[in-house]
Amino acid sequence: MAITGSLPRRSVALRLLVVAAALFGALLGGAAPASAHAALTGSNPAQGSVVDRAPEQVSLTFSEGVALGDDSIRVLDPQGKRVDRGKLRNLCSGSTVKYGAGLPPGLADGTYTVAWQAVSADSHPVSGAFTFSVGAPSKSAAAVPQQEAGGGLVGALYGITRYLAYAGFVLLVGGVAFVLACRPAGAGVRSVQRLVVQGWAVLTATTIAMLLLRNPYTGSGDLADIFDLAGLKAVLTTKPGAALISRMLLLAASAVFVAVLFGAYARAQEPAEASPGETSPEEAAPGEPSEESPSPEAAARLRKDLTLGLSVGGVIVAAGLAATWAMAEHASTGLQTAIAMPVDVLHLLAVATWLGGLTALVVSLYWGPPVERDAVRRFSRIAFGSVAVLVATGIYQSWRQVGTWHALTDTTYGKLLLLKAGLVVLLVGIAGMSRRWTARLGEVRTRRAEADGETEARASAEAEAALEPAAVTADTTATATNSTSTSTDSTGATDSPASPDPATPGVTADRAAQLARQQAALSTARTKRMRDADPERLGLRRSVLAETAVAVVLLVVTTVLTATEPARTEEAVKGVAAQSAAANQPKVLTLPFDTGGKNGKGTARLDLDPGRSGVANDLHLRISDPSGKTMDVPEVKVSFTLKAKKLGPLPVVPRHVSVGHWSKSGVQLPVPGQWQVSLLVRTSDIDQVTETKNVKIG
Repeated sequence: MAITGSLPRRSVALRLLVVAAALFGALLGGAAPASAHAALTGSNPAQGSVVDRAPEQVSLTFSEGVALGDDSIRVLDPQGKRVDRGKLRNLCSGSTVKYGAGLPPGLADGTYTVAWQAVSADSHPVSGAFTFSVGAPSKSAAAVPQQEAGGGLVGALYGITRYLAYAGFVLLVGGVAFVLACRPAGAGVRSVQRLVVQGWAVLTATTIAMLLLRNPYTGSGDLADIFDLAGLKAVLTTKPGAALISRMLLLAASAVFVAVLFGAYARAQEPAEASPGETSPEEAAPGEPSEESPSPEAAARLRKDLTLGLSVGGVIVAAGLAATWAMAEHASTGLQTAIAMPVDVLHLLAVATWLGGLTALVVSLYWGPPVERDAVRRFSRIAFGSVAVLVATGIYQSWRQVGTWHALTDTTYGKLLLLKAGLVVLLVGIAGMSRRWTARLGEVRTRRAEADGETEARASAEAEAALEPAAVTADTTATATNSTSTSTDSTGATDSPASPDPATPGVTADRAAQLARQQAALSTARTKRMRDADPERLGLRRSVLAETAVAVVLLVVTTVLTATEPARTEEAVKGVAAQSAAANQPKVLTLPFDTGGKNGKGTARLDLDPGRSGVANDLHLRISDPSGKTMDVPEVKVSFTLKAKKLGPLPVVPRHVSVGHWSKSGVQLPVPGQWQVSLLVRTSDIDQVTETKNVKIG
């Protein structure tokens, strides 16, 4: 049984256009820059720090590999003048990604700005800025551009091309897979051909656009830089540039593939019929070669060979296209890249086979000849397998990019991943409805077919009855016209028939065209009446269209997800930020003491601000009795010891400021580490005690 039906093309196209416009608005509404993937996890000097003397270099530590140039790290003095040496140093060691920019000696006191910009290992640009001060902060600091890398108009255009590139890949690969694996006859269907060719054209155009936009996207952000040939040449030497060039070469091969699919393969699927005017071997003149059609066995062998060759070639080309994403995005960096990239290829192929095949099924159901029930069933089985692969690879990717359960709800990436999972579940549910409609199509009994045949015959009879009076009228009109073509002169003699009026044939042709239009209208009405009377076919069309709508939303979420910082990186950055915030907080120690004499009990509170090494710290000591009231003691002493490096004890003698309050400025701790603080408290000539406590100095 075939599945047929056709909604007005303009109505369906309008709906799809509205959906696409809404999705693009949701995706690009703010033209926000892409989220960072590599993140700055540390710097020396630290952000906001004040150092006694200018360092020899400024170093930056990143969460993953980045691409930097000599101008990627710029150090600006308070007036905005660049003071770094303009030469980048690679300080990476082991898994630590670290780069430095040298500084000249003798920098003046003031606040210096460090502006940096890089391209993360997964192809996304990142940028930022921070300040540090030498001696003391200055009243002013250099201004840096507020626009982040990858933002603005260029970022919005690049985001659109990325989305369209995914869509083109899905239509191209999924449409071809639908033809080869589900419906070989679809190779000759014009709507399916248009779908696949449009997918190829969209993917090719977006690949070229991404190559041109890559330089301004990762650099200046100026759209005019798409014409910068030097910038384009630099892009071609990067990993994303190599991936895009590889994609172009594979698209050239896929163009040949599509030509064979819709040429020789489509002709091989056509039934063997004698061409009009074809001469049989018996009718051929002696000595003339006869044009014989290939035998059924030869035609079947040709179809089998073409199917095998196209299937193998298609898998290779499709896997290569998917690899151009895997080798330049999330899968190419982070944990287990040797496993992650093949898994990402499988994930993309499963998505394309499912969603692209679904789109091919939709256009086949709404436009073109009837779709065989077996083709729908084959696609249903392939879609189920694609979903299984999608789930398995998605679980691995989720573990790799998220890492912890709480990151699913605490990070942007995790929330988008949950949304994507929900859309997949919804899509699978709608697909289950489509499977049920397909099963119900298989349960249609013979009497339904007989009823359809009777309806067809009755409709044909009605059409012929409606057209018969019109045809009689046309014949009568033609006879009357011919009868008036002769004339009689005044003597009663009859002239020979006049030549036909040029207008007369036109009237007859117009009438014939009108009759043809009436016949077509009756045929369309009959098809619509039969279609609307078949709830199984109508239900299948609606459920498949709903699947496609959800699939478009899913593709948008996937595109946004690939441009979002992975949850593992975001969590790591949050951890570093928390540690940095804790390091920048004054260190507060509480040390209870008991000297053993009269009024020998109390509590000492020691504050060390900012509590960092290499800077001048302020020490404040307050002593209170057991009731919390401040109290004075004859003597207090403080010392610091770093046993790991055999430093100390470094004595500190605070100055008595007021009742129960001592302070000391300029306390220097040379290196970070786990320092031991020793506090000596004397409450009388013979009663004293020393209390110790550890504190981590950054």
